[in-house]
Amino acid sequence: MSPAQLASLVLLIPLISAAVIALFLRRQGALASYLSVAAAAGIAVASAMLIFGGQRNFPASVEWLRFGGFAVSFGFKFDDLAALMLFVVSFVGFFIHVFSLGYMRDDAAKARFFGGLSVFMFSMCGIVLADNLFMIFVFWELVGFSSYLLIGHWYERQSAADAAKKAYIVNRVGDFGFLLGIVMCYWLNHTVNLTELAARAPAGGLVFSRAIPLLLFCGAVGKSAQMPLHVWLPDAMEGPTPVSALIHAATMVAAGIYMLCRIQVLMVPQALTVIMWVGTITALYAAVCAIVQSDIKKVLAYSTLSQLGYMVAAFGLGAVLSRSPDGYTGFVSGTLYDGPAFLISAGAAAAMFHLTTHAFFKALLFLGSGSIIHACHHEQDIFKMGGLAKRMPWTFLTFTVGVFAIIGLPFFAGFFSKDAILFLARQNNIVVFWVLVFTAVLTAVYMTRLWRITFFGEARSESAAHAHESGATMVIPLVVLAVGAALSGYGFFYDHLLGGAFKGVLSLVPEPEGPAHWMMIAVGTGAMFVGASFALGYYRPAAVDRLQAAVPVVFGALVAIKESFDRLYGYYVAKVQQRLAVLLDVIDQVLIAGWIVRGGTTVVGYLGMGARLLYSGKLYAYAFWILIGVVILWGFAAGGF
Repeated sequence: MSPAQLASLVLLIPLISAAVIALFLRRQGALASYLSVAAAAGIAVASAMLIFGGQRNFPASVEWLRFGGFAVSFGFKFDDLAALMLFVVSFVGFFIHVFSLGYMRDDAAKARFFGGLSVFMFSMCGIVLADNLFMIFVFWELVGFSSYLLIGHWYERQSAADAAKKAYIVNRVGDFGFLLGIVMCYWLNHTVNLTELAARAPAGGLVFSRAIPLLLFCGAVGKSAQMPLHVWLPDAMEGPTPVSALIHAATMVAAGIYMLCRIQVLMVPQALTVIMWVGTITALYAAVCAIVQSDIKKVLAYSTLSQLGYMVAAFGLGAVLSRSPDGYTGFVSGTLYDGPAFLISAGAAAAMFHLTTHAFFKALLFLGSGSIIHACHHEQDIFKMGGLAKRMPWTFLTFTVGVFAIIGLPFFAGFFSKDAILFLARQNNIVVFWVLVFTAVLTAVYMTRLWRITFFGEARSESAAHAHESGATMVIPLVVLAVGAALSGYGFFYDHLLGGAFKGVLSLVPEPEGPAHWMMIAVGTGAMFVGASFALGYYRPAAVDRLQAAVPVVFGALVAIKESFDRLYGYYVAKVQQRLAVLLDVIDQVLIAGWIVRGGTTVVGYLGMGARLLYSGKLYAYAFWILIGVVILWGFAAGGF
């Protein structure tokens, strides 16, 4: 089978699965779930054949739509960057599907749920394989649609229905800017094909604009939940936990990072500076918010926001490019891999490296939280748990691996990818460096807090007291992802276990040498140690948050920081948008519908009524009007009128 056929198969398998479930299996949940899992396995197999087949840059593009001289193509662009992202989507996605078999076993609407998963996999694979910005945008919107379905799966709960609408609407705000950026890119460069843009870049053939990368970045701000469009992600935890793992940890929110790496050639230093600061501020803000959360999934949601901020900051930090007569050069660690397939910098490579390790350990943490919630009869408050380490040993061990990875404990995956980003920050912007180091301290605080309160001490509720380990379909994915969370930071994991398939991307991940190497180890380990030590010493397994009880003013201030954006948006909607909507409705009803539309029809109606009065059916009346007409015509002819 040719690479182009394999790429087509990767898209067709989930599309066929979704269609069959929607048309024929809506009332057969068990069969629908097995079909969806089989489709996920098929995606993983076809992706593996494509990734490890060795062929890159295969031609596969057909014209889809044409409007005069403007044509939209449907094609594939497969290079090392796409291979790495496809590996993450297909591999992690498959094990989330397997976990869902156990988690959603008793759900009455699991056919709809698994159908939504298949739609999502189709959409996400389309983003990865697309060879032009228009095609990316089509699948980008399909991802938004599928996330709306999955977040609102339990739509009978008002909170879930509201969360789905919120996610959809907020993402549309970012996507509007994304679409404007695509249109502007085509207008100035006469193409949105990724290969053509990369080929023209070294020759100086691109028209540079600050607006294009910033408008395209709006899409990433929405999809990857960066400030100020981050407000949808914590509320999206209303969806089933496997949805949180698939959409909000491993794939959907990572699509914004992947898209930024795809549009590397359109970047200019001014835009990258904005991107760097947006990521940095988001990382810090979300880490602060996570400290005051009691819902286990919302702690992980704000953690996701923070880690995505790290990735965005890395892209802005290490991808700073400048023009030169010979093409592109980068300052400090912005060395470019300029192969025939794509153009990528060290910053983008560091962002993708952290994206990969994050996909393993954050999917593990979300699925681990799902195992806990399932065992505790859907209790999500960590202060009503406790004592779960001895009742759920496999969940405890794998969750612990995930915690070690995210806080950056040496020799676990997050330690390597986080330190690569810190090194970029140290080389490029010292202020950003110290902000990210402080964020790393906060990460260790809130994750160690979550770990200790959830698993240790005595059970603090009936649901926790009767908790037991989950079944094999839920435990096996946890074990596999725990292996990834432990090993995905090592070079041998990619060079030997995965055959070096992503070397074009990961070979550019910055690796400090000599004193810089030991300094980064000391800083990263020190940040982790300080945060974890504080959490272990300060927080005790108890029924209340010690910070809230000891310093309620500080706790309240942190809560206010978390809620500030929702209040701001709520004020805007109630006081500005709603009043503007009322004004527009008045204009529509009175001016447009009343005066213009209905007014015109009213005048015509009266003219018609008057005309009907002239037709009385009497001969002398017609003769009279004929006489009047002759007199008027005679007057005009004689010049009397």
